[in-house]
Amino acid sequence: MGTNDPAKLELWGGVECTVNRVQDRYFCQLTRSGHSTRVADLERFAELGIRVLRYPILWERTAPDGVDSADWRWPDERLQLLRRLEIEPIVGLLHHGSGPAHTSLIDASFCEQFVEYAAAVARRYPWVDRYTPINEPLTTARFSGLYGWWFPHGRDEKLFARALLNQCRAIALAMQAIRGINPQAKLVQTDDISKTYSTRLLHYQADFQNELRWLGWDLLCGRVDHQHALWHWLTRDCDCTLEQLAWFAEHPCAPDIISNVRPEKSPFREGPPLANVGTCRRK
Repeated sequence: MGTNDPAKLELWGGVECTVNRVQDRYFCQLTRSGHSTRVADLERFAELGIRVLRYPILWERTAPDGVDSADWRWPDERLQLLRRLEIEPIVGLLHHGSGPAHTSLIDASFCEQFVEYAAAVARRYPWVDRYTPINEPLTTARFSGLYGWWFPHGRDEKLFARALLNQCRAIALAMQAIRGINPQAKLVQTDDISKTYSTRLLHYQADFQNELRWLGWDLLCGRVDHQHALWHWLTRDCDCTLEQLAWFAEHPCAPDIISNVRPEKSPFREGPPLANVGTCRRK
């Protein structure tokens, strides 16, 4: 990928950069790893031969109080150096986060505020061609709306679905805004598609989870309609309206590049015991 020569391989990389909120505290992986103050890391990446790098220009760090008061010093320095090093960035705007303190994944104004930030980034760096607006929306919705671990600490199918739809809608609208500034911009979308395994008695739960793992992709690609395997669950158990779901079919935003995460096989890789997370599907 990333080259016109099909015989040539490129080394791509990424900086781990989660900024997750727990109650009123933010935990920044960039700070904990030391990368936030270690600009020389970028030169080390170049020495490794990395030609494309997923890189965070995160909403919570850059514009915690809104776009008008955004502090661009850190992203200016880092992106300019990447450009000099001839490393193409895949810019990430939200990475397992819920946004600044004035919003959340289930906030009605989340999409509007996120798109405003995405457009501001695209205007400031019009030469950036690759974006991951929101990293792993399905996984983030699980931890924030279903497992209760990250803000807003939901443990409910309805909150999970609301968080997922909000993120997927924000991705589509953000890419629309970005492409209005840079028509060449490409969507590089990520998520975890780990497969669930079970005992024979719990096969119905594994079947449900294995449909659920594709839901973010199906929403972005406009494939969720009344024939979708989760249609009745979404409209009946999650209270998603026909209008909400129809919007995705009318505004498909298929990724240009898909990046999937699949950890080692484990029947418990989905998180807490199924009885405690609220997604048990009844026979």
